[in-house]
Amino acid sequence: QVQLIESGGGPVQPGGSLRLSCAASGRIASINRMGWYRQAPGKEREFVGIIGWSAGIAYYADSVKGRFNISRDTAKNTVYLQMNSLQPEDTAVYYCKGTIRRMGGALEGSDYWGQGTQVTVSS
Repeated sequence: QVQLIESGGGPVQPGGSLRLSCAASGRIASINRMGWYRQAPGKEREFVGIIGWSAGIAYYADSVKGRFNISRDTAKNTVYLQMNSLQPEDTAVYYCKGTIRRMGGALEGSDYWGQGTQVTVSS
């Protein structure tokens, strides 16, 4: 199987920064892309950003563009979310999602989700 383990969440003051990590493990043949989503209380889960694994090109939601940066370490099968200039409206549970082909699996891969990590922006 494939697992995604997130880390790095926690409390932070407005204007502060946090870095989230998400490591993929298991019987991985290849990674197509990995990304981040978030869900605030009472709201639907929303797209934050995504990175193509081979070229490393990232795309972002307008709400985080210029403040958040996604990067990856292909040797570690890990994706990062650097969050700067955090605001209270960024408070949410952040989820990592990977489109990953496991060994013996379909070429297009399957979607896997992490367990989520809480980010709370408050003074």
